[in-house]
Amino acid sequence: MQSLIQNLPDTPGVYQYFDASGKLLYVGKAKSLKKRVKSYWRFTPSLHPNPSQSPRILKMLSEAVDLEYIVVSSEEDALILENSLIKQLNPKYNILLRDDKTYPYIYIDESSPFPRFEITRKVVKGKRITYYGPFPSGGKALYNALYELFPLVQKKSCLQGQKACLFHQIKKCLAPCEGKVTPQDYGKIVQEAKEALTKRKPLIEKLQARMMQLAEQERFEEAAATRDMIEAIDQISLHSNIDLANTLDIDIFAIVNGDERGVLVKLFMREGKIISSSHSYFRHTHIYETSEAYKQALLAFYHADMPPLTQEILVAHPFEDMPQVAQTLSQRFGKKITINAPQKGTKAKLTALALQNAEELLRKGKQESDIEARVADLLDLSCIPYRVETFDNSHMMGAATVGGMVIWHEGKWDKSHYRRYTLKARDEVGQMREMLSRRIADFTQTPPPDLWILDGGQANLNLANTLLQEAGVNLDVIAIAKEKRDAKAHRAKGAAKDLLYTSHGILELRPNDPRLHWIQRQRDEAHRYAITYHQARKRKEDTQLSLLDKKGIGKATVQKLLDYFGTFEAIYHASYDEIAKVTNRKVAQIIKGTS
Repeated sequence: MQSLIQNLPDTPGVYQYFDASGKLLYVGKAKSLKKRVKSYWRFTPSLHPNPSQSPRILKMLSEAVDLEYIVVSSEEDALILENSLIKQLNPKYNILLRDDKTYPYIYIDESSPFPRFEITRKVVKGKRITYYGPFPSGGKALYNALYELFPLVQKKSCLQGQKACLFHQIKKCLAPCEGKVTPQDYGKIVQEAKEALTKRKPLIEKLQARMMQLAEQERFEEAAATRDMIEAIDQISLHSNIDLANTLDIDIFAIVNGDERGVLVKLFMREGKIISSSHSYFRHTHIYETSEAYKQALLAFYHADMPPLTQEILVAHPFEDMPQVAQTLSQRFGKKITINAPQKGTKAKLTALALQNAEELLRKGKQESDIEARVADLLDLSCIPYRVETFDNSHMMGAATVGGMVIWHEGKWDKSHYRRYTLKARDEVGQMREMLSRRIADFTQTPPPDLWILDGGQANLNLANTLLQEAGVNLDVIAIAKEKRDAKAHRAKGAAKDLLYTSHGILELRPNDPRLHWIQRQRDEAHRYAITYHQARKRKEDTQLSLLDKKGIGKATVQKLLDYFGTFEAIYHASYDEIAKVTNRKVAQIIKGTS
């Protein structure tokens, strides 16, 4: 490695350190690979880590036995590649922030005479578009409140007709389709609605009056829905008495690392007022590096197709790559964006507020259940499994073979990110290979979790570790399976024991162990999710099979077609010649002649 380090090019790039087993330890970027990597080391009397490095860097270097690098054309490219590789490969000593959600915005395009408010997560083309947000939560409730309280054009299709509809009859629309309101008068209503988006107190008061009116009319379901809307809107923003006497638009980021996990807090100020806030936790890491944390947070949040609302970003801590990240974001959005870490004044109060909330969130986190930490200790995991992906597959005699992935995140099921897989492999290990391979391919978009749990035994565990090693990804994996007697899973009621398969061997816990219950809960949810999908697929396939049977095509022929084409849908979309080639002309005539 010494020869490689001494002969690195003097160009921008990304470097990667590996341990003796080939596992990726650390990814870093450099303006000059030669200067940056050399700074880690001393070469006399022999190669050894530079003692002036921090203890965390020295720990990483003590394990490093190999180095690889990638040359790029600019420091900006190095910054982006570094961020991408960290998300995709989950290096042991890099921090990994998974907070790359796209938050919704409410926008209005006033180029039309009767504009509507809409929700978007991306840039919308148009010259007279105004955005409001972002809204990490409560945005939909705020959007619905506008159409509940103001007589706006309720649906896109309303203006296409020439006749007033039900919305006009119930006094939720002024029927511009029939010319019953002028663009000027409608514009005044739009202006009121726009003010309600930023000044929420009057909006909530109107909703409360509406709720009381509905209750008096004994329309209790509608009153309850309005109550829920009020609560959602009230929770959107962080309540603060900080109010800048100007129209500044500022985003504020604060990151704090705790003993077991860290937290990222984002505040969004528009027109001098904090309109919304968001937070997310990240795993404890062997190395916490301020610059790396803020780089990941900013580059992930400000993706290229989001509405560019603010030109100033405040961070609670100055970091090494602040100028470079600002330049990268400026190029990304085509306008100058500044990143500052204020030390005094009103803006410093904003970052202090974000830090205060981050500290409080960490304090609350310590009071929550410590089951994940206990599981990490039991299994000797590299980090506490706050985000877990669990896989299971389901089939019946090879029919309707499917797989499911469920996600446990921060103490609850993240059902919006569950995934279903239609599988082709006949054997269970092959089916697991399909699922895991497809998930690994998606790491570029959705970073790896802290832990994989697989339904199955040693074979599935070995498979997962092999696939991850081939992809260069660091990720803890365990498998859970029923104990076997006479080479068969023993499932007798009251006697079936679950065994845990880990990289350190097989564990058998007492049936009343809470750690076992936690792992079983993950497995059971994955099984429920997979079998529900299997049953739906099986019903659909049975219907298709019945239809083909009525047409005089036998089950053996159907199976032959499925083996070749994969699905019933593909069979029906195949050409006459393709079907005839797999079976015969008579079958092709039946399918293509009557389908």
